[in-house]
Amino acid sequence: MLGVAVTDSISKAPPSVWRNPWHFLAFGFGSGTLPKAPGTWGSLVALPFIPLWQLLPDWGYWLMLGVTMLFGFWLCGRVAQDLGVHDHEGIVWDEMVGMWITLWLVPEGWQWLLLGFLVFRFFDIIKPWPIHWIDRHVHGGVGIMLDDVLAGVFAWLTMQFAVWGWLWVRG
Repeated sequence: MLGVAVTDSISKAPPSVWRNPWHFLAFGFGSGTLPKAPGTWGSLVALPFIPLWQLLPDWGYWLMLGVTMLFGFWLCGRVAQDLGVHDHEGIVWDEMVGMWITLWLVPEGWQWLLLGFLVFRFFDIIKPWPIHWIDRHVHGGVGIMLDDVLAGVFAWLTMQFAVWGWLWVRG
C-alpha cells in the first residue's frame, strides 16, 4: 500500500522535476515530490549538508547562506513561473535554506541537528507575524523564499539562546 502512495504522489509531481535541473534543485533533489509534508522532507534533505557547511569558517558559512538565498530568489521564482503556480508545495529549496540559516553557528552533533530541525519546522508551520503576512502578501521568488528565510532567522535566534544556555549550564 505504501508503494502505491509513493508512486501516486510522484506521478502527481510535475514531470519536469526529473528532466529539468532547475526544477530538480527547487524540488530539493526530488524530495518535494514525496508524499505528505514536502516541506518537512526538504528540511530533512538539508541536514546532511550541515556538517559540510560547518567545515567552512563562520564567514564562509555566512557567504554560502547569502549565495543560496539570492540564488533561491531566482530559482524558486523561475520554477514557480515555469509551473504556473505561485508557490508549488513541492518547491522546497526555501526550506533547505531556512534549515541552513537555523544551524549557522550551532555546535556539531546530531542533537543540535534534531533540535534545529524541530525548531525550524515549528516556525515554518506556525508562521508567527511577520512570517504569515509575508507568506500572504509577497509574491514571486522573493515571497517563496522570504517566509522560510524569516522562519530560519526566528529558529536561529531560538537556537542561539539554546546554545548559550547550554554553554552557561556546562560552565
